[in-house]
Amino acid sequence: MFSKKDGENVMSKTLTIIAEGVQIEGKIISQGSTRVDGIVNGEIISDKEFIVGKEGKIKATVRTANAIISGNFEGEMIASGEVEITSTGRFIGKLFQKEALLTISKGGLFKGESIISDNKEISKAASVQKDEKKEPIG
Repeated sequence: MFSKKDGENVMSKTLTIIAEGVQIEGKIISQGSTRVDGIVNGEIISDKEFIVGKEGKIKATVRTANAIISGNFEGEMIASGEVEITSTGRFIGKLFQKEALLTISKGGLFKGESIISDNKEISKAASVQKDEKKEPIG
């Protein structure tokens, strides 16, 4: 889905990993990429890439640039770039994008809404604002 050059850039800054067997409830803010192989309930902001491994189970609101869903995702996602649902991935909820950049592999599941909008929030979805770091959203 991503070129080698893009992959190198994604991994060059920071990689946050939530391992299998780990369960988190709350808010995660990552200035790099985030990979979840465990369970997360809450809110996730990942500047670069959001990855749900095969064993990952997410029930959250997510804002990211690109996403790869190989496990279970339930909730709302705002993605400024590409979203891929692999053959083992399950996406249930709403996906907001500026452009239609959704790929679903054979066997993958997408149940919900894909909303394409020119809303400025979507184009800057992956950018963590300084104010958001200081105060909780909402």
